[in-house]
Amino acid sequence: MKIAIAQLNYHIGNFESNTQKIVQSIEKAKEQEADIVLFAELAISGYPPRDFLEFDDFVEQCRLSIETIAKSCKGIAAVVGGPIKNTTGKGKSLYNAAWFLADGKVQKIIHKTLLPTYDIFDEYRYFEPNTIFELLEYKGKKIALTICEDLWNINDDNPMYPINPMDELAKLKPDMMLNIAASPFHYEQSKIRQDVLQKNAETYGIPLYYVNHVGAQTELLFDGGSLAINANGDIVEELNYFDEDFRIIDHEAVNNMPATELNSQSKIALIHDALVMGVRNYFQKLGFKKAILGLSGGIDSAVTLVIAAKALGAENVHSLLLPSQYSTDHSIKDAEDLANNLGSSYDIVPIKSLFEQFDQSLKPFFKDLPFNIAEENIQARTRGVLLMAFSNKFGYILLNTSNKSEAAVGYGTLYGDMNGGLSVLGDVYKVDVFELARYINRDKEVIPWNTITKPPSAELRPDQKDSDSLPDYEILDTILFQYIEKRKGPKEIIAMGYDEATVLRILRMVNMNEHKRYQTPPILRISSKAFGMGRRMPIVAKYLS
Repeated sequence: MKIAIAQLNYHIGNFESNTQKIVQSIEKAKEQEADIVLFAELAISGYPPRDFLEFDDFVEQCRLSIETIAKSCKGIAAVVGGPIKNTTGKGKSLYNAAWFLADGKVQKIIHKTLLPTYDIFDEYRYFEPNTIFELLEYKGKKIALTICEDLWNINDDNPMYPINPMDELAKLKPDMMLNIAASPFHYEQSKIRQDVLQKNAETYGIPLYYVNHVGAQTELLFDGGSLAINANGDIVEELNYFDEDFRIIDHEAVNNMPATELNSQSKIALIHDALVMGVRNYFQKLGFKKAILGLSGGIDSAVTLVIAAKALGAENVHSLLLPSQYSTDHSIKDAEDLANNLGSSYDIVPIKSLFEQFDQSLKPFFKDLPFNIAEENIQARTRGVLLMAFSNKFGYILLNTSNKSEAAVGYGTLYGDMNGGLSVLGDVYKVDVFELARYINRDKEVIPWNTITKPPSAELRPDQKDSDSLPDYEILDTILFQYIEKRKGPKEIIAMGYDEATVLRILRMVNMNEHKRYQTPPILRISSKAFGMGRRMPIVAKYLS
């Protein structure tokens, strides 16, 4: 028996495109004499469909599309992920299902057992868990068909899941495991995923064929990396990362196949490729082509421009250089040099006169009060107004350039530099932004080295540096990581050796600025705990305030 793995980039709610992609892959699998072709979890709807699942019409279109696909399954079988109505009258109205198609029709439907409700997942909001364990039988093979999380309780240490579905299915003595998944990317996820899947194959002593989504769905990025694993737990096939891919594995030979060489990209390389894919798919799936951003000569806007140029083409990204009286000459030159290195267009729109007009208009009210954050924010908001004006007039989507460190502690201006339709670096700590810049320059100077080596500054007052307001980023980012990704409280972080006053100050800043993050654009998720849909914090809270 030959198993085809079709790793595809789906578009949520685009039934015509999703159906066409699936049917084309079925035909390709037929040509290569495959017996079964696998498609990802909720492939027909795209993942995650979220509250679209509350519309009967949406669920019905999923069903009709799968039945259309089934007509192509003659001489071949397919497994397609899609929702199905729960007709028992008990529990949630839907199941998350794997539809088994053969002989031109739907032959069997398997429901997902373990429904994740952590971080970005909210499946129990929509789906009822499976309670019936049975195998598929096809061409003389007994098949354990599971959906994503159903294989993730292999360590039996998750109190959310009192049952391990594969323990139940293993009692029925399957010949193979098929797993259709929607496993979002973060820079450590591929290794975690591989370990879980390898342990399943080794524990049950049977081969495992695993298909994942690839592509971006707004902030969620799917890296692909689908796998075939033999009964010894060796990964014998690994599909591409961040691209559609297709492979056929001979099940009869899989246990004799040698372990394959796995993707060995560094953390920074993975983040870079994920962000490029995220920007590209966001624009493609929304039907936009051109982006604009504010290019300051600083590291964040420089990295954002390079990523956008790679994703969309340099000719489709326009920059505004918006110098004030506090902008240094070298910052303007660095910004110009970068745009020229990329062959990307830019305009220079000084904001000094606009700021002075605001200053004069406000003078009767501000009187002789000293220059402070109010005047700094007027500059940022003036830049935001100009960027949005270009966006509206010429049809650009504004890219936000703030990084995770700034977003965490509120070092940004609402309706100013926090504007944008998409936050490219909002899940990337400042120290990693510098690493991204060095990675971009690994073969030649793209980002001027001066941008990378000079002290970071918002340039909103004379001789300003980020270090005037914030701890050094090496310290700040480490503490933020422990608090945000690792969910460690102040006592735990202080016990690690960090200065108590510094820890308490940083954590207070994080909590006090939740209202700002609530108003930010979608953030491309590259870590295990990003701001946005996976981190739900109250705005008006007292904790550490």
